[in-house]
Amino acid sequence: MTDRHAADLHPKDSPSDRLRTYGTRAREVIEATDLFGVEALARDLADCWQTGRQVFLCGNGGSGANAVHIANDFLYPVSKTPGSGLRIHALPANSSVVTCLANDEGYDQVFAMQLAVLARAGDVLIVLSGSGNSPNILKAIEQAKRQGVRSYAILGYSGGKAKATADVPIHFAVDDMQISEDLQMMVAHMIMQWLSANWPMQSETAQ
Repeated sequence: MTDRHAADLHPKDSPSDRLRTYGTRAREVIEATDLFGVEALARDLADCWQTGRQVFLCGNGGSGANAVHIANDFLYPVSKTPGSGLRIHALPANSSVVTCLANDEGYDQVFAMQLAVLARAGDVLIVLSGSGNSPNILKAIEQAKRQGVRSYAILGYSGGKAKATADVPIHFAVDDMQISEDLQMMVAHMIMQWLSANWPMQSETAQ
């Protein structure tokens, strides 16, 4: 960008001011949220780590990318010891499976039909969604119920239909998709650090 074009811009605030405001908004949302669901998820994931129960993640767009990121964090960085991470799967990760199911069965089935094959009673599903209304997310929750899989939903905005159908909703009431998606990662990263700090010997017992 030339100096002339830069001079033509008249932003309402500076990037540094926007970052401070952004961080303040995220903090205020956390402080206003009932964190019971976060506590429940953290303790359930601790039990999954200790017992070998599987964990499944799903989401669309940025939430789908977060699902893949979170699966990585709980598979290896949680302990950094070969063979000691959680048995965790990001359902958006396999593009061949996703596009096959979308083409043959419909995009609303791309996560539910994977669960139908891979999940077992007692496993955990974590859905990530800003709106809570994505049809494939809702179908995944329905499939989880049929199989005895406990479902958690990390949601923004009003929480949508997923707030009522998930076993444990974690609802951050914020009308901002970027902050909603950031809070998904904040919850996951916090739980990963909590597990690493409180179960440091799990890497040895899991082998």
